[in-house]
Formats: sequence, C-alpha cells, structure tokens
Amino acid sequence: MKLNHSYRRATSVFFFIAGLTYSSWACRIHELQASFQLSNAELGSILFALPVGLMISLPLSGWMVTRFGSRKILVAAGLFFPLMLCMIGFTVKIWQLVIVLFFFGYLNNVFEVAMNTQAVGIENLYKRSIMTSFHGLWSLAGFTGIALGTLAIALKYPVWLHFSAIALICWTLALLNRRSLLPEDEPQESQPVFAVPDKNILKLGMIAFASLITEGTMFDWSGIYFHRIVMAPSSLTTAGYIAFMGTMAAGRFTGDHLVTRFSVKRILQWSGIISTSGLLLAVVFPNIYVATLGFLLVGIGVSSVVPLAIALAGKSSTLAPGMAIAAVSTVGFLGFLIGPPLIGFIAEASSLRWSFTLIAILGLGTTLLASRIKH
Repeated sequence: MKLNHSYRRATSVFFFIAGLTYSSWACRIHELQASFQLSNAELGSILFALPVGLMISLPLSGWMVTRFGSRKILVAAGLFFPLMLCMIGFTVKIWQLVIVLFFFGYLNNVFEVAMNTQAVGIENLYKRSIMTSFHGLWSLAGFTGIALGTLAIALKYPVWLHFSAIALICWTLALLNRRSLLPEDEPQESQPVFAVPDKNILKLGMIAFASLITEGTMFDWSGIYFHRIVMAPSSLTTAGYIAFMGTMAAGRFTGDHLVTRFSVKRILQWSGIISTSGLLLAVVFPNIYVATLGFLLVGIGVSSVVPLAIALAGKSSTLAPGMAIAAVSTVGFLGFLIGPPLIGFIAEASSLRWSFTLIAILGLGTTLLASRIKH
C-alpha cells in the first residue's frame, strides 16, 4: 500500500503540472493579443491552432501511450508541454505563435491521455474510486496558475519571464517525480493507430460530451452572461465563473467518497440533473444572487462527470486503457469545442438566455445516458 501511495503522489504532481501550465497560458492571452496587435477575429483564428493540434493528437496519443507505455509518454509530456509554454513567450511573429500553439494543443492532449492512463492503473490498485481527486489537483493547479499569473501581471513581468519561471517549476516537479510513476504499463504492439470503440465507449464519450459542452459554456460565456443578462456590476462579472470553478474543484475532491457510497451510475445521473437545474435557475431568475447560486450548482454537477467517464473507459475489456481514454476524450472534447460557438450562433439569432437553455437541456444527456452504461 505504501508503494501505491507513492504512485498516487507522483501522478498527482503531473496532474498539477498540466493544470499549472494550461492556466498560466490562459491568463496572459489578452497581453499576447495586445503585443501582436490582433483584432478579436484575428485572435480567434490564431487560437484555433490549439484545438486543431489537440484534435489531431487524439487518436495518435492513445496509440503512443499503448505502444510505449504511459510512464514514458507522461515524463516526456511533462517536459515538452511546459517547453511549449515557454516558447510562446519568445514568439515574435504570428506564424511562430500559430506553430507553437499547434504543438501546445497537441502535447496538452498527449499529457492528458498519459496521466489519465496512469490514474486508471493506480485506481485499479486501490480497488476504489480515486479518479476525481486527481482531477481536483488539476483544478487546484488552475487556481494556482491564475494567482501566479495575476501576480506576474501586477509586477509587470514580461510574458517570456513568467512562462519561463512556470516551465522551470514544472520541469523540476517532473524530474523529481518521474521515477515514482506507475511502471506497470506494458506496451501493446497489437493495438492499431485507429481503433473502433464499442458502444459502451461511445456512450461514455457522449456523457463526457454532454458535460464538456456545459463546461465550455461556463469557461467562455459565464462572464458575458453576467454582464449582459444578469447586469452585474463590472467588479462582479466574474462572480459566476469563480462560483463555478470553486464548486467544480471542491466537487472533484469529494467525488470519490460519493462514488464509493452511492455508485458511479447514480453520481452520473445526479450530476446531469444538478448541472441542468443550475443553468435553468440562472436563466429563469437572472439576478446576481440566484444566477451565482445556479452557477455554483453547475460546478457541482460537472465536477465528477469527465473523471468518472475516463475511469470507466480505462477499464474497457475491448480496448487498451490509452486507446479507450483517447476515444472518450475525442468525443467529449467535441462538446468543449462546439458549445461556445453554438452559444454565439443562437444568441445572435434569438437571445443568450435561449442559448443557455439549450445547453441546459443538452447537459441532461449525462443523466439519460448514465442509466445505459456498463460498469
């Protein structure tokens, strides 16, 4: 058991590295826009390089983890993902930024698949749910990255210096913990690069899709919703986002206990109901107090869905863990990509409240599909 705890601590550190790296990048986007003198449309086009890299890596990342083992791939990703963050700060041409963002997105997903494969293996050793706590470390790292980024901005550190410092921290953590990762992840050479997932894997992917379409909406549109619909003062436009992030992080640290007590299927069913109820509450009663409460509920609702879907995928009897996790990530991440622009299109045609209503209904798919999964 002592050795299991060592594996868990090391893998938790890599979840922290992933969250710290990504959140550090996110909090300086507006400065990069200013330094390159980009319009909103131009920035959107350049940022599209990141999801393109991520989507291209999705099938390949599963094969890489299966072929070479999650430990080797995770250590490599733990070094190269922060390196890409560092390189973002040194770009001076737009074409350089596009290329670096492409590889940043690519390595982000390789990192995600490798660390989730490690987490599934460790969860099997514990013989109980521990997956959501790993993802809780990712959320905690997100808060840490935003706090350090805010400090760097306040101290007027240039982007290259901020990103280099974060990369140095991440490299140190990765090198100190690389030998403590779970070693028992043998490559399976018989696995093809592109594997066809079975129906259960597709259902898990759709559950992740229903949750991530809600998450994507919260990340990109919560502030705008509070500004335009809730009419919150400028100092409180981030209240909904903070409420959402706070309960999502807290939910991930308590999710394993709830799964052990109530079962995965029941938690997934409740999750969809809670997130849908939260969004509808914010739509029907768009004042700052009720809307904030609604976004608190959304954070609770989505907190455990993706970690649990990934954990179930990693136990697939038809695909290697890396392949199964990559398949669920592929379907799920489409929701994260589709949600924000879908909100914009519907808002343009009707209203932002109708957009959030549709996302609330789609989020209920988590509850409907959870009753049909095998676990």
